[in-house]
This record gives sequence, C-alpha cells and structure tokens, in this order.
Amino acid sequence: MFSKFLNLDKEKQDRIINAAIKEFALKGYDTASTNEIVKEAGISKGLLFHYFQNKRQLYLFLFDYCYELLAEEFYKKINFSEVDFFKRIRHAVLIKMDLLSQYPDIFKFIEEAYFEESTVIKIELGNRIKELTDINFGKVYEGIDLSKFRDDVDVKKILKIITWTFEKLSEEELNKVKLSSAHEIDFQQLQIKAEEYFEVLTTCFYK
Repeated sequence: MFSKFLNLDKEKQDRIINAAIKEFALKGYDTASTNEIVKEAGISKGLLFHYFQNKRQLYLFLFDYCYELLAEEFYKKINFSEVDFFKRIRHAVLIKMDLLSQYPDIFKFIEEAYFEESTVIKIELGNRIKELTDINFGKVYEGIDLSKFRDDVDVKKILKIITWTFEKLSEEELNKVKLSSAHEIDFQQLQIKAEEYFEVLTTCFYK
C-alpha cells in the first residue's frame, strides 16, 4: 500500500515522517494541517497525497511506524532470560527512559494518539491500540516466575496494576515537560520515583 513512499530514499522519508509526527503530536488529528506538513518536509501537497491517499491514511501509517520502531528497539534490549518479575520490569522501565530520551517526538505522538478523539480515526485507532497492547502485554511478561507472588492475589490483575502504574508515571513526566520551560525529562528524578514504586509494589505483591 505504501510502496511508493517506502521506495523513497531514507532522507526524504525521514523528512516527511518527522514533519507529520511534529504536526500531529502538536495539534491532534482534526486540527493538524497537511499544508504545514508539506511545508516542513519541503515537498508539494500533491506529492504527499501521491504517497498517502489522504490525511487519515498518513496518520494511521505514522502510528504503525512509530509503534513498530519503539517495539523493535525495546525488544532488542530487554533481557528475557531474567525471570524475576520486578527485575525485568525495572529493566523495561530503564529501557523506556532511554527510548524517551532518544525519541521524544515519537513518544509525544504515541501519547496523543492514545487520547485521540477524532471520529475519523478513533474506532480504527482504538482497535489497533487494543490489539498491540494485548500482544505486547503477553510478550513482555513471557517466562516470568510467578511463584514469587502471593498466593492470595490474582497475578493477572497484579501485572496490569503494575503496568498501569509505570505507564502513568511516564505519562505524568511527559505532561510535566509539556507544561515546563525545561522541555526535557529529568531522568534521574524519574528513576528515583520508579524505584520508590518498585519498593512499594514488591512489598505488596511478593511473598
């Protein structure tokens, strides 16, 4: 479907992708302007729609592209031989911090996509997010030693609680950056906060 775009040289692909990510992350789907995207990318509007049939197709391509890029980078680094849950999730959080520092615009775009309300893409985007979340939830926790968890708790619910905790922590830090003049995440402070949560959650849920 996107063969014409994918056959472009990487420099031109990156210009278009980066311009579109910036515009959609800043303004959301409905108010994002393809005029601004082509201006930033240095191409004509006709050429943009030669590669993507419409704005909707461009947005959904970008979402898939960004999610796949982050997932690929994440799975390259995660240690699946570590079966202790909290050690693995601690490593996952550190990897996510590293990726946040490398790809701040992509994380901002993905974050905004999760809360996108446009009726043009909301249903299809929601279906994609659910499918990808389900796939990755199972993959991240594959092979975990569940015997360390308390016997009187539902492990599946615990895993969701812990996942949501660290997702919310990342979301809060991104929101702080948007509202501050610093425009960058304090990763040292974020790591300290994460360790505090690890201590509480380990005490609550391990035997």
